[in-house]
Amino acid sequence: MAAEPEAEDRIRAACDAKAFDRAATIALETYGDELMSYLVALLRNATDADDVFAAVTESLWKNLPRFRWDSSLRTYAYTIARRTFLKHLRDPQRARREALSTESFQAIAARPRTRTATYLRTETKDKIAELRAQLDPEDQTLLILRVNRQLPWRDVARIMRDDDDDDDDGDGGDDDDLDRRAAALRKRFERLKDELREKAKLT
Repeated sequence: MAAEPEAEDRIRAACDAKAFDRAATIALETYGDELMSYLVALLRNATDADDVFAAVTESLWKNLPRFRWDSSLRTYAYTIARRTFLKHLRDPQRARREALSTESFQAIAARPRTRTATYLRTETKDKIAELRAQLDPEDQTLLILRVNRQLPWRDVARIMRDDDDDDDDGDGGDDDDLDRRAAALRKRFERLKDELREKAKLT
């Protein structure tokens, strides 16, 4: 699954027109469901995922005016989602304190949360899914971004860079730095696949 070119064009046009509420609305309508599913997969708790998703939408809306389009908006949204998740691990109450800024945007943000509420009840409980759920969040993120979302390696490298400051413009570093991080993540990914295969044989 790749970024939606038409949606990305519409989001960028809205940003260029400084219609940031509209840009955020299009972004959530396009990518909200997959972002929410990602958070539920990491948190294994629909209530916590709901709180973190609300904080993600707030950060996305707040930072759109400074986004420089060095990547797709989809990639940037995942960057914010991962950072917000990590902040939640350090301070579980933080997301609940970060209320959305406008009522209309609250309504848009609520839609993916409602549609994803059945995720935990309907998720396939196969052997691989159970093994993946036991991984640490970073390994789960790597698998979700590369296997489930089919993001290019450089986009995965942008999302999984080490800092967790979501108050930036989405720049993921220079080309050489991205290539180095992408190569390291590819090696980690291959090791992770081998480990999962071995564990699957033992269960």
